[in-house]
Amino acid sequence: MNRRGFLKSSAATVAAAASGPLLGQGGQRILVLGGTAFLGPQIVRFALARGHEVTLFNRGRTNPDLFPELERLTGDRDGDLAALRGRQWDAVVDTSGYLPRVVAQSVDLLADSVERYLFVSTISVYASLAEPGIDESAPVGELPDPTVETIDGETYGPLKALCEEVVRARFGERATILRPGLIVGPGDRTDRFTYWPVRVARGGDVLAPGDGTDPVQVIDVRDLGEWTVHCLEAGVAGTYNADGPPGELDMRSVLEQCLRAAEGDARLKWAPTAFLESQGVEPWSDLPLWVPAGSEFAGAAEVNVDRAVAAGLRSRPLADTVEATLAWFIAERGLEDPLRAGMSAERERALLELLAQSRPADDA
Repeated sequence: MNRRGFLKSSAATVAAAASGPLLGQGGQRILVLGGTAFLGPQIVRFALARGHEVTLFNRGRTNPDLFPELERLTGDRDGDLAALRGRQWDAVVDTSGYLPRVVAQSVDLLADSVERYLFVSTISVYASLAEPGIDESAPVGELPDPTVETIDGETYGPLKALCEEVVRARFGERATILRPGLIVGPGDRTDRFTYWPVRVARGGDVLAPGDGTDPVQVIDVRDLGEWTVHCLEAGVAGTYNADGPPGELDMRSVLEQCLRAAEGDARLKWAPTAFLESQGVEPWSDLPLWVPAGSEFAGAAEVNVDRAVAAGLRSRPLADTVEATLAWFIAERGLEDPLRAGMSAERERALLELLAQSRPADDA
């Protein structure tokens, strides 16, 4: 797995059981740039539940029938912001900014029209994800040409870092930057986490990576949506890694929870990392969620979230995330719908056969 492959996968994406009540008061006027895909709807739902007034601004192409009761302003972030002129809001949530030039347009227009600008960034901004414990002070990636606008595995993170700079430069202490890790849960169409609950639910022998001890760190989209609203209500300023608690999950705990949720006949077949490497199996892409310890991306599964937790971020139990993800997939797509991440069933079967041949009969 190289940086391009890892970050390309990251770029494809972009009330908790364990949470207490949110702080602050309802009644804010919130503008959401985007708001109709995955994270956006969760933010909108929590904001409405808390009594806030929400306005959506987007092109009207993604889920145009979602939230028919809300004010919807139509335009394009790149060059057509006319619908935002002359309006006032208490806060703006930017879930759809990827290019600094484009983010600058909304930042400049809204600088005197909103009190707080909350920008959803990514942990992919960091120059290196090799070491566990990365906190918000770690260096971010830089581009040889900061004007580049091609978004790929090499540019995605550094471009997001430049977007952060644009927001901070204009809003200062009125800026809130959230850097999520892998966002998972119901509604995630990348299947980077969804692969496992669905694959286990389909049953049979399941190729499982390593010895089960490689760490996993994810954030449920509902927890991130709730905390985003909390940040607006509490006036949380600054930059925060937004992820689940490090050190609490590993591949075994995730897959065993998938087994419990599926209640089927799946059997986990753990394949040593050396075996998978010898067969050209790519962590994260061929076997989603898996980041082997000691790899150049090991730190992506153990990011420091102390600042976010101190600012109110809470994470629900893994069981809730797994069960809700599986239920959503079955209801929306059907259990046999092709997965958009992970290896094919044919390749998995071939690898399972090779794995069985590589082991003594009593270990198979």
